[in-house]
Amino acid sequence: MAENVATTEKPYFPGLEGVVVAISGLTSIDGTLGKLMYRGYNIHELAQSSTYEEVVYLLFNGDLPTVAQLDELKQTLSANRELPAQVIDLLRLMPKDANPMAALRTVVSALAFYDSESEDNDPDSVLRKAYRLTAKMATIVAAFDRIRNGKEPIAPKTSLSHAANFLYMLNGEEPNDVFARAFDIALILHADHEMNASTFAARVTASTLSDFYSAITSAVGTLKGSLHGGANTNVMKMLLEIGDEAKVEDYIRTGLANKQRFMGFGHRVYKTMDPRAIVLKKVSRDLGERAGNLKWFNMSEKIHDMVTGAKGLDPNVDFYSASTYYMMGIALDLYTPIFAVSRIAGWSANVIEQYEKNRLMRPDSDYVGPSERSYVPMNQR
Repeated sequence: MAENVATTEKPYFPGLEGVVVAISGLTSIDGTLGKLMYRGYNIHELAQSSTYEEVVYLLFNGDLPTVAQLDELKQTLSANRELPAQVIDLLRLMPKDANPMAALRTVVSALAFYDSESEDNDPDSVLRKAYRLTAKMATIVAAFDRIRNGKEPIAPKTSLSHAANFLYMLNGEEPNDVFARAFDIALILHADHEMNASTFAARVTASTLSDFYSAITSAVGTLKGSLHGGANTNVMKMLLEIGDEAKVEDYIRTGLANKQRFMGFGHRVYKTMDPRAIVLKKVSRDLGERAGNLKWFNMSEKIHDMVTGAKGLDPNVDFYSASTYYMMGIALDLYTPIFAVSRIAGWSANVIEQYEKNRLMRPDSDYVGPSERSYVPMNQR
């Protein structure tokens, strides 16, 4: 092994932390104050007063819609929810035990075959594709879940909101207003989050002037990673493992003593409680109270208090979304695909923005391997 190793004086930022890679007008985060804003609108106001459809329009177009603009958007989404028959056939061919994120990644890529504008990167074409794929993401996830469980996919219902329609396609019955609104809020909160890993992946792909579907496929593949999209599933697995509120204290104390990592706590950006977690905490409590079952919320709150008190880490968006989805009867392995059902709005907006002012993403790397060496013939090694 060579002893000479090259050295470098280039600045190095592990994980690109603190490195600005884009100038964006989409989402801003103040990690110190715990503020998240979409195009200048505070996430708390949007979660309280807005809908996912309004947020989609805001991210795609820069402003909140008028009544007429919102009606047109709703019609556009409703008209584009159905999947091509060939894509339904593809879902039927997938193994019943396939990872739902792998299924979603495959179908997003395959949809390019059935979009006549798939290779067009002009602004109007990209915007139309963004609407089409935003409409279809929920249908993909719901159809896959039904097919893997031996059920027939349910056609979308044009009269329902985006959130209510997903729950309808998933369960076969229209959700009550409480569930529909709770899910709508969850979609709003997950719609965008600045330069996270999956958004960065989408923008890197778009920067090569590859097509829209390739960029979103890159994002889905990145979200699939356990350090990005899978934390809320692991939070719920922890709650189920504990099983009872009376066992929380022993479980957490043992975990702390063993230096266990608790999923759903801490964030690369926020130095205080994730503002999305603040909203979802209330949603989780409200769902528990309505069902007369506060078990999962109470357990979550106790874990929150103990972990934050011991480690100084606050919950992130994944922590209370776990119990929220569980109270709605959603399968654990659908939590990350649901993330994508929402985040398609932010991914799309970022791809649109990348195309508008594109520069190929081509960062440097620091070489620290052996210095230049001479080739040694095979018989002399």
